[in-house]
Amino acid sequence: MVKNVLIIILLILLNLNLISPAFADETVNGTQIFSVHCAGCHINGSNIIRRGKNLKMKALKKNNMDSIDAIASIVTNGKNNMSAYKDRLTKQQIQDVATYVLEQAEKNWR
Repeated sequence: MVKNVLIIILLILLNLNLISPAFADETVNGTQIFSVHCAGCHINGSNIIRRGKNLKMKALKKNNMDSIDAIASIVTNGKNNMSAYKDRLTKQQIQDVATYVLEQAEKNWR
């Protein structure tokens, strides 16, 4: 029993070490992509076009945009005043910026 628990803990720790560097890369890439392609309208998670459609967690939840997949979808396809970026960014870049946006929203853009 104790041996099984130790194995599970070891596997969890190994997974955390394997996953963390990838998320760190996504955040760095996402930061750069956001700065170039998104910050013009969404500086610090705000929205200069439509205030209620900002990137703060409260608005993301209200608009069912509080997941990486939902954010990636709107970045890819656009919606209303939001331009589509599927022809300007790779799928990986879209995932990276979606990850960055969600992480920033969780930290209240601090």
